[in-house]
Amino acid sequence: MRKPKIAAARARHGTSRPSSVDFLDPSIEWRRLFAECWGTFLLVLVAAGAGVVAARSHGAVTLGMQVVAPGLMVMAIIYFMGTVSGAHLNPAVTLAFAIRRNFPWQRVPGYVLAQLAGGVAAALFLRAMFGTVGALGATYPGSGISSTQALAMEVVLTAGLVNTILGTASGARNIGTNGAIAVGGYIALAGLWAAPISGASMNPVRSLAPDLVRGDFATTWIYIVGPILGALIGVAFEAILRGKPSSAGTMAAEGDLGLDDAKSETHTP
Repeated sequence: MRKPKIAAARARHGTSRPSSVDFLDPSIEWRRLFAECWGTFLLVLVAAGAGVVAARSHGAVTLGMQVVAPGLMVMAIIYFMGTVSGAHLNPAVTLAFAIRRNFPWQRVPGYVLAQLAGGVAAALFLRAMFGTVGALGATYPGSGISSTQALAMEVVLTAGLVNTILGTASGARNIGTNGAIAVGGYIALAGLWAAPISGASMNPVRSLAPDLVRGDFATTWIYIVGPILGALIGVAFEAILRGKPSSAGTMAAEGDLGLDDAKSETHTP
């Protein structure tokens, strides 16, 4: 029964290379969706939670700490579960991989829903723990910053993030899970200088989840439109820089759990 299902999935698959058997096996898709949900939960818990704890502790968590923490968390997540789901953790990243033809479009809705579920669960956890203090870590334009300025910043920052992710996962620049250092470092660096402008979200779920739980959508559109536009620009720039999509990029987008299992079996005495 498993082989016909995999063969059918392979026939429907639209990425730039043949995918691993594990990725094509629909019976274990739940594992990848769980990974995206759990990983996004941890990311939003830290990204939004840093603002909540900063407000609760009257500034014990500084702005520098708040923006570095998500970068470190993303780095850790890529290392511990990147091979399971690709560790997208962000609808803009999933969209970018799909447009780049490194990820099948039919898997996009499942990944995005899993990410949204994880983000909302994190926001609900924070509300249960601390109430709505610190606006649940919501992102919004800084003082004196217009919506247009915040939107432009989110577009540019997300384009850079997508280029970092795609660039460290393709061809000669493929550095495997060590790409976590580049991605986590980029997130921290972007936050260090741009958080006072837009919050440096770069992730629709990271911003939407607190807004959903607290019921305030005044600026939510900025953090949905901005990252999506940024993802489109990032993919276009990657095509200019790199050309056609690579098999290494597909491996990074899908995870290479099957390859890890094969390596383990190869080295087992």
